[in-house]
Amino acid sequence: MNIDNKLAHLQSRYQELSVALSDPDIYGQPEKLTKITKEHSSLKALVDDYRILLDIRSQIDGNREIIEGNEDPELTEMARSELKELNERADALEEKIRMELIPKDPEDSKNAIVEIRAGTGGDEAALFAGDLFEMYRRYADGRNWKLDLMDLHESEKGGYKDIVFKLEGVDVFGEMKYESGVHRVQRVPETESQGRVHTSAATVAVLPEAEEVDIQINPADLEFEAYRASGAGGQHVNTTDSAVRIRHVPTGVVVTCQQERSQHKNREKAMAMLRSRLYEHEYDKKRAERAEARKSQVSTGDRSAKIRTYNYPQGRLTDHRIGLTLYNLDAIIKGDLTDVIKALRVQDNLERMKEVSES
Repeated sequence: MNIDNKLAHLQSRYQELSVALSDPDIYGQPEKLTKITKEHSSLKALVDDYRILLDIRSQIDGNREIIEGNEDPELTEMARSELKELNERADALEEKIRMELIPKDPEDSKNAIVEIRAGTGGDEAALFAGDLFEMYRRYADGRNWKLDLMDLHESEKGGYKDIVFKLEGVDVFGEMKYESGVHRVQRVPETESQGRVHTSAATVAVLPEAEEVDIQINPADLEFEAYRASGAGGQHVNTTDSAVRIRHVPTGVVVTCQQERSQHKNREKAMAMLRSRLYEHEYDKKRAERAEARKSQVSTGDRSAKIRTYNYPQGRLTDHRIGLTLYNLDAIIKGDLTDVIKALRVQDNLERMKEVSES
């Protein structure tokens, strides 16, 4: 089915829904009304654009007839001038419609749970994990997202062995999902007396936050343990059993949380992490199927894939998935990720647009 056939089909469906909404009986069926209203609303902008496109195409045909007839030189010249503008409007509108036809990933609107773990490189890797956290924290501030720490283990010389946090806001997962993978840093550590560049790495995993309705957990499958928290947080965390560890027996997944003073709040956060970890298994299956079908290099979600290099001596960031190289590393590390994430989203959308055009 080509794009025009798809649009004609969607316009027909929109008209059916409009008729259904005009039937008084529908207002006595709240669930059906909600479903129809939602679908009708989701199609409105697309159908409106399609109708405008059909009108522009009709004008294009009319102008071509005038040009071919060539009966009045002045009118013909006006038609030629207008035809150029109409063609440009039609091309722009067709591009917009193709974007609107891309199926929306329902996960994109979810909040995200982000895990950063120091990889190869010892103390320098932990410091880099801290730099990545600060980069995301500042990016989140710029997007007016809320950041909530869930768990962390600090390194003795600074940075983090691992840190887990939640980001809440509009379309958080839709933007952050491209960050999953191995991030590599090339720079001279402060402890390096010879000025040699070292390479270290940290792994980032971005999970869609799962609600209770997304995944059901049987309480009988859980092993719960309270223990004394350690690390930063003052005297209180070291003298009460406020930290929690939860193990999901069927899968062996273990989560911990010690950020809150209250054991109850730590348990809530740990359960949120556990739901998202279990939900991730199902999400990864779907993502792997889509990636295999599309041969996508952008959003496979493979945590073992080296996705990006941060080269400090050259002030360079390279995203290996799309061959993107930028020379404003200092600004990026300070949270200016907009150009990077935009480029990844554009590439992903281009791949999905091709999929729509070929289906």
